[in-house]
Amino acid sequence: MARPRNIKSSFIKTSSPFFTFLPGSLFTSLLNKFHSLRIHMPYSSSRPRSYIFVIFLLILLSFLGLSLLRLDSVSQNPSPCPSFLTLLSPPTSHPPFVSLSSKNHEPVVLSKSATMPLPAHPVSGNATAEEAEFWAQPDGEGYRPCLDFTIQYRKASAKISKEKQKFLVVVVNGGLNQQRNQIVDAVVIARILEAALIVPVLAVDEIWKDESEFSDIFDVDHFKRTLQADVRVINRGGVLILGGTYSKLSKNLPLDLQKLRCKVAFHALRFVSPIQELGNKLARRLWIKGPYIALHLRLEKDVWVRSGCLTGLGPEHDDIIRKIRETQPQLNDRLNMTNTQRRLGGLCPLNALQVARLIKALGAPRTAQVYRAGGEPFGGAQALQGLVEEFPNVVTKEMLAREGELSPYINRPSAMAALDYNVSLNSDVFLPSHGGNMGSAMQGHRAYIGHRKFVRPNKREIVGFLEDTSISEAEFGSIMKKMHRRYQGQPEKRTTKISIRDVIAYPVPECMCKHSIRSLQRS
Repeated sequence: MARPRNIKSSFIKTSSPFFTFLPGSLFTSLLNKFHSLRIHMPYSSSRPRSYIFVIFLLILLSFLGLSLLRLDSVSQNPSPCPSFLTLLSPPTSHPPFVSLSSKNHEPVVLSKSATMPLPAHPVSGNATAEEAEFWAQPDGEGYRPCLDFTIQYRKASAKISKEKQKFLVVVVNGGLNQQRNQIVDAVVIARILEAALIVPVLAVDEIWKDESEFSDIFDVDHFKRTLQADVRVINRGGVLILGGTYSKLSKNLPLDLQKLRCKVAFHALRFVSPIQELGNKLARRLWIKGPYIALHLRLEKDVWVRSGCLTGLGPEHDDIIRKIRETQPQLNDRLNMTNTQRRLGGLCPLNALQVARLIKALGAPRTAQVYRAGGEPFGGAQALQGLVEEFPNVVTKEMLAREGELSPYINRPSAMAALDYNVSLNSDVFLPSHGGNMGSAMQGHRAYIGHRKFVRPNKREIVGFLEDTSISEAEFGSIMKKMHRRYQGQPEKRTTKISIRDVIAYPVPECMCKHSIRSLQRS
């Protein structure tokens, strides 16, 4: 049986990941014998499980050489972190900002391939000082993208980008932004294994129930061309794939692999043209009227169920959430925290009224255009009442779209989320009501394109003030401005004395440097 080579470093955190490592001969055989099979999460195929299991056994018996690559977690420092197979020598790719195209060998210039938003609006001369402060963009301190890979990485790329004997099959799940993160990880893992990456499979998630293929959401040709100098990416064709969950790379990777993560996230993963163009149209319809705020409100039923927090909509709605949680014992709180403890600990989403009070306190004018990204809120219009009463110009993609424009994306949550992503990226100000993949993705992407304003609510600190009725609006505004002065999208380094963070959310300094000629090296 073929064995993947031993990799020395500890790079990958896993939770029963589904990575299938296929030797070339087996992969060819599978392509010739099987049609593609969509993955449901959890598995929900109409075929009996026993039938699938028999097929799987037949594959194992008929085609020797299959090896399932299982990546088990080990500890890193005091906290658990994964062990991984053998680290490539200090990593490397192509000249900075250039990747060779597979079509006529045309260059893909990375400085032009990143998704760039409409320019931020200059502050109007008619704005009050408070409004001007709200719309003002943060100081980017001269940071610019710098994906200059080392010479060692570029030398290794000559072999890795032509790999034809080892193939990595990856199944990604969850919503759009969770899938994006897993695709980024998959590319890096393929690079570490020196394997060709089969275009990732998007699982049909139990919550989202979206049957979109990778090519329905992302531009496959652009993905392959952009990464041609790093990893060989091939179409899946008709390989049979079973099972799947997700894995997560360690946050501490060699410098070149951190740069590769940024290259995938901010350059290679571009939405297909119809989605990209419609998202641009929706954003432009807002932009031509003036600056706008994008809010990612996490008010969907599944968010309240997972968080176990009170909805703010009254006992009737809270009781619905409580009953659903009782049917899902895996959601039981191991810490036995009360609702009050959760809320004061910053573990609950801000509701619409709280978000309205916060952005008002930070200086947003009542006439501001507000784009609401996210799914249908639990409680419907009642859940949004506090926001709409304070900011009447709240719009959604459904309100901005013209007749028939959204028709191709009905019952396709990933495409709808991609439209939200595009409109949010173009906004002058972005604020998420809760943590999560969308917030992290938007934080990093807005930083990468020039540190566009991103307000990160300090939920642990603000909840007490939101609930203190003795504080005047003026005092509350002063406190909120002071509290969030350092959380508005200014450059923040990925590592600090107390935390190690994901380069996709914090691209400084691995993927961004002051002046593009600066070379970042670290031991």
